[in-house]
Amino acid sequence: MKCGILFSGGKDSVFATYLAKIYENEITCLITIISENPESYMFHTPSISKVKKQADVMNIPLLTQKTKGRKEEELEDLESVIKKAKKEYNIEAIVTGSVESAYQASRVQKICDNLELDCFNPLWQKNQLELLKDLLESKFKIVITGVFAYPLNKLWLGREINEKFIEDVIPLYDKYRINIAGEGGEFESFVLDCPLFSKALKISDKKIQGKNNSWRMEIEVA
Repeated sequence: MKCGILFSGGKDSVFATYLAKIYENEITCLITIISENPESYMFHTPSISKVKKQADVMNIPLLTQKTKGRKEEELEDLESVIKKAKKEYNIEAIVTGSVESAYQASRVQKICDNLELDCFNPLWQKNQLELLKDLLESKFKIVITGVFAYPLNKLWLGREINEKFIEDVIPLYDKYRINIAGEGGEFESFVLDCPLFSKALKISDKKIQGKNNSWRMEIEVA
């Protein structure tokens, strides 16, 4: 099946791309929404402009669409770029990295229904600890680019998701109910390497901004 991927560059959308490929689908394009609203209900924002580098090392065409990020209105921008992907790349399905967000999944499903496309969510309802372990077993290299919940702070920015990360984040779930995979918006990530990449990306520069327990790291990659 010819698929377009809703792609943020974070661990879930890249892993969903990887699984779609394993399931013998044809990945014809990546679709990225660039939101001006850092508090967007739908879309990942830290270092979103760097998805072009990921698309290049995967050799997959990238379609981007800017949005003001206003609740519900941003869905019109999403539908517009999916419609473009259907026309230009003959996609038959949209793949998402949705895990638990019914808000996101239901709205993407509605757009797919409107455009007569299938909607494939390979990570839906996956156990969060299993998800992190599967990422490590699949040789994904992922760094944290944003944190947005107590007791996370700027010291977590740039940390790689590895066994030590999992060891450190599990007690935070037990004590503070921090979702260990960040599914509640507690943190966001960026994939530097995975089996889909022709070469690993490296962080060449970074800019950190924020306060208290809300921090973002904008990165340059090469």
